[in-house]
Amino acid sequence: MLSSKNLFSSINKDISELNINLQKMIGAKHPILYAAAKHLFKTGGKRIRPSIILLIAKITAKDKKIKPEHQRLAEITEIIHTASLVHDDVIDDCDTRRGLEAVHNIFTTKIAVLAGDFLFAQSSWYLANLNNLEVVKTISKVITDFAEGEVRQGLTNFDITISIEDYIEKSFYKTATLIACSCKATAMLSNCNKNIQNDFYIYGKHLGLAFQIIDDILDITSQTDKLGKPAGSDLKNGNLTAPLIFALEENPQLYKLINQEFLYENDINRTINIIKKTKGIQKAKDLAEEHIQLAIQVIKNKFKCNNTETLILISNYILYRFN
Repeated sequence: MLSSKNLFSSINKDISELNINLQKMIGAKHPILYAAAKHLFKTGGKRIRPSIILLIAKITAKDKKIKPEHQRLAEITEIIHTASLVHDDVIDDCDTRRGLEAVHNIFTTKIAVLAGDFLFAQSSWYLANLNNLEVVKTISKVITDFAEGEVRQGLTNFDITISIEDYIEKSFYKTATLIACSCKATAMLSNCNKNIQNDFYIYGKHLGLAFQIIDDILDITSQTDKLGKPAGSDLKNGNLTAPLIFALEENPQLYKLINQEFLYENDINRTINIIKKTKGIQKAKDLAEEHIQLAIQVIKNKFKCNNTETLILISNYILYRFN
């Protein structure tokens, strides 16, 4: 059984350093803003995004060692990811995140929004200090993409005409863009040529899409205590994801439940039970596996060194979180 602990054993020291640095990097003069930002990093999370960056750094750096710029990029990526989570929780009105109360529940919605803005601003400042214009351009696009993704999601809430293609595009903007651009930026910092930079971008893109699809499956199949956030929250907010889109093809009862926006107390449970009786979850898992295989092929075909084995294992780890 793959575990994140075993997967990232070669970079444990770097991740420990990252956790310490994150606390230092969020230093805010206002105590409430600092407390809100600090709360976001309290549970840590799996740190999958920065781990991928650090592993790519070990593969692409000439001496196979992680440079300070790589470490900083990993930290910036985690700050951007965390900032996006706090904004997501406000928009979706989630009560918990990573098993703890959401920031807007502990403080206020206004403080939560400001905390997210503050983290985006901090990440931009540290990004500028990398003194690499191409990296700045690449990572800055991520924040624009996040906004695009949220708008697209808002415009398609409870929209039964949404296609899988629409869903994939939205998932790219909301999730995959950060992983794709961070992978590319890592190769940039290692002074790799543009072909290698683009290879890692494609790897990160497919990895990110698979990650989002599996997340959406877990929202339907897992319990709240395992997710660290309320189960079924996507459905509640009208966010139609891959398992539901595929299930709609099989069971027309779902159209009525969606059109009435899960009006009655038991509608969410009814919807989940219907989805589980269709092939929706399996088809979504198959779609995630397609993207994982595309990510793995990039690594297998282009990079032959031993260090790439971990990137392949990460791909499988993301897929088998479902199990």
